[in-house]
Amino acid sequence: MNRSTPTSRRQTRQVNESVILRAAERVFARAGFEGATMADIANEAGLPKANLHYYFGAKRALYRAVLDAVLHDWLAPLDAITPEADPRTALCRYIELKMALAAERPHASRVFANELLHGAPVVLDLLRTDLRQQVLAKAAVIDGWIAAGRMAPVDSVHLFFTIWAATQTYADFDVQIHAVLGTEPNPATDTPRATAHVTSLILRGCGL
Repeated sequence: MNRSTPTSRRQTRQVNESVILRAAERVFARAGFEGATMADIANEAGLPKANLHYYFGAKRALYRAVLDAVLHDWLAPLDAITPEADPRTALCRYIELKMALAAERPHASRVFANELLHGAPVVLDLLRTDLRQQVLAKAAVIDGWIAAGRMAPVDSVHLFFTIWAATQTYADFDVQIHAVLGTEPNPATDTPRATAHVTSLILRGCGL
């Protein structure tokens, strides 16, 4: 008799959790927390509803897991910003990764934006701890670059707010953007054009 090993069970769990999180991202983005149901998410994931309860429990716990995953993935690109890095290269890389996330996972941005618009009732603690600590640490790196004359003086914390606003708008307001442009979405051309524009604007503001 074939029996699954602990490793295979762990891999299966990881795959299922990832599928559920991505499906939940899409459903919460469309319907909001109140409008989404576990049945909707199960259908989107192509998995039995019981799997959702097994891995995440109730809907609120799954919603929190989605927000946690989004914030984790958004913080990862900050790794490019280190004291020894070239400021221009590091900021280019950060913006490029943020734009890629906006293009590849727009639903993630919309879920997070909706949470913030409602006062961040679920993730305010994460914003005040994990996000704040990461931003202040990376702002200190930028302040070091400025002190060393490697870039123009800017408000390092507000620089991050500006980059977030400039990049996430392509996910949160894509309908408005394409309505104004009079075009249908085409990531192959839209993302490079937008990335080049945002990068150029930020770098010039930083004297790079």
